[in-house]
Formats: sequence, C-alpha cells, structure tokens
Amino acid sequence: MNSGVNQVDWRRRALWLSALTIGYNLAEGLVSMAFGWADDSVALFGFGADSFIEVASALLVLWKLLDHGNLERERKATRSIGWLFLALALGIAGGALLQLTARVHPPTTLPGLIISALSLTFMVFLWRAKLRVARAPDSATVEADAACSLACIQLSVVLFAGSLLFLLLPALWWVDAAAALGLAGLIGKEGLGMIRAARSAAFTGGCGCGH
Repeated sequence: MNSGVNQVDWRRRALWLSALTIGYNLAEGLVSMAFGWADDSVALFGFGADSFIEVASALLVLWKLLDHGNLERERKATRSIGWLFLALALGIAGGALLQLTARVHPPTTLPGLIISALSLTFMVFLWRAKLRVARAPDSATVEADAACSLACIQLSVVLFAGSLLFLLLPALWWVDAAAALGLAGLIGKEGLGMIRAARSAAFTGGCGCGH
C-alpha cells in the first residue's frame, strides 16, 4: 500500500461499502418492522429493529473513515450503541416470552423467509468485500465493520431457519418465539462486545463488534 493511488482507491471502496451497509440496513429495517408488526412476528420485528441500530454502528465506521472522529467521542458513542443493543435484546426476549405464554404465532413467516434470504445474500457479499478491503491496508476499522456484517449474517441465519421451519411445520407454533429468543441472544452478545470494546484501552474505533 505504498501507492497514493492505491490508498485513494482503498478509501473509496471502504466508503462505498459503508454507504451500502447503511442504505441496505435502513431499507431492511423499515420493511422488516412493517411486516413484523402486521403479522405479529416478534422475530421479524426484532430483526428489523436491530437493522436501525446497525445503521448507527455503520455511521460510526463511516465517521472514522472520513477522519472526522474524536476517539473519546467515538468510544462513548460505541458504548451507547452497545447499551441500545442490550435494551433491544431484552425487549425482544420479553416479547418472545409473552408470545410463548399466550401460545400465539404469526399467520405466516413467509416475509421473514424472503427478507432473511435477501439479507444473507447481500450481507455475505458485503462481509467478503469488507474483508478484502481491510486486509489491503490492515485497517482495524474496516475489519470491525466486517465483523458487524458477520453478526448480521448470524441474525439472518436464525431468522431464515425459524421462518423455514414454521412454513414446513405450521404445528410448531412456538418457532417464531424461539427464533426471537435466538436473535435476542445474538443481539445481546453483540451489545456486550461493543461495550467491552469501548472500555478497552486498545479501542481503535469502529463498531467494536470485532473484539
């Protein structure tokens, strides 16, 4: 990475990938929450809510890439987003437990299946692209952003599996709630990772998911 042209090219690619992440998560969040609310799917609604917090996380990365970030301010912002993740995880878990107690389920999980399949396809592309960009300049910020994309992939896998299982076996009324609990666990883990990263003396910025 001695060439100035290569450095400019890396920054341009990293910025485009961050912008794509933000744009996709905004659209995914709106659509997921709308369908989740309409179909009484806690898993899909929680998946959509997580997308908006992912947008805030991606904005931190974009801020860092543009070199406008103060590390202490970024540390506080990362810690705050981590607490939002934990609050979201508790909310999703509570909703899932209420759903289990009432023995209710969504009429269909087809929207969740479609949205999670699209998310898997796009986020795998983003994750691999970010890893390639991060390895070139050995960028901790872009590596952390790639780790956040990997966390999104894990959430998509849980939603996809739960949605598919319910479609194939509708008698399993508890599957949506079980998937929601799985999502809550992953989101909570991501939040804890961000809080721990922000508290670490080795914090370098970014979303913190890679710590």
